Amino acid sequence: MLKIFQFIIDWSEVWALLIPISVLLIKKQPASLKLVVFYVWAALIINLGIDLIWKFRSMLPAAYNSNNFLYNLHSIIRFYLFCAFFIQLNQTFLVTIKRIIPFCFMVFIIINFTFYENFFDYWKLSSRLLSTEAIFLLFYTLQYYLFKINDSTATKITNSDFWITTGLGIFVTLNFFIFLLYNELTLRFQNFAISLWSVHNISYIIFNLFIAKGFYESGK
Repeated sequence: MLKIFQFIIDWSEVWALLIPISVLLIKKQPASLKLVVFYVWAALIINLGIDLIWKFRSMLPAAYNSNNFLYNLHSIIRFYLFCAFFIQLNQTFLVTIKRIIPFCFMVFIIINFTFYENFFDYWKLSSRLLSTEAIFLLFYTLQYYLFKINDSTATKITNSDFWITTGLGIFVTLNFFIFLLYNELTLRFQNFAISLWSVHNISYIIFNLFIAKGFYESGK
């Protein structure tokens, strides 16, 4: 029974995305959510590649059986799509900072993968990239809530962007320290690090449940 549960969790990065996709199949989303829709489909393709490489790594040539670069790619795509999502909400709060951060992140990516890390590192994913992405996205989620708290207009609080932001906030909050310390943990406490990644997978399920809720609530 435990092995079955672990198998389900191990593949959750793929099947969890089918939850919001199932809503997309029955309900067309407004233009305001098109970036989140694009993320869901892009994440499904990338995560399917991640898990297939992991599952069949023993059958692949040694040079091609590492999926770390796909985690890096997913991180970058997720950041820029959700960054653009928050900016297009047109919340008149910290506007300049929200528009500067994407450029700062690009500078960070260029410097990090030019001088410090290899984007296609065979042995490890980029803890530095993933944790930086998480802290920036956490900033976007917090400023979203601050704007909502101070917003004087009588708008519905629990709308689509609220649910999506909440799911993202839970995901990045739970995973910041996992991302930050993961490579170090794999060197010193490998079994613990592997078990800890299950927390990431469970939080990803929660994230997708909130995205699905956001899609379902759209247009109401």
